[in-house]
Amino acid sequence: MISTIALFWALCVVCLVNMARYFSSLRSLLAVLRGCDPLLYQYVDGAGFFTSHGQPSKQVRLVRYIWDKRYRDHHDDEFIRRCERVRRQFVLTSGLCFMVVVSLVGLAIWH
Repeated sequence: MISTIALFWALCVVCLVNMARYFSSLRSLLAVLRGCDPLLYQYVDGAGFFTSHGQPSKQVRLVRYIWDKRYRDHHDDEFIRRCERVRRQFVLTSGLCFMVVVSLVGLAIWH
């Protein structure tokens, strides 16, 4: 029989790996954005995005830009592909994080 705690930790590891993939894709998206659209790069605070003094309101702008699929009108195909990838990974990672929280609550109630 498989341990529920082992399944929970496996789910946590999968979630962490996908979070790392998401942040790596986001970093490469910002690198492409710097070259193809410098105004948008500044608008979302590309240089300070992953720093401790980054502005959360500007980071939310990029999330909204990607979530609303406003990148579809962009002229650079590479940028569009990377935005699609980041969006898919964001949905996947959000779902996995939700599952981790639900599993944690389930384990707390069960044990």
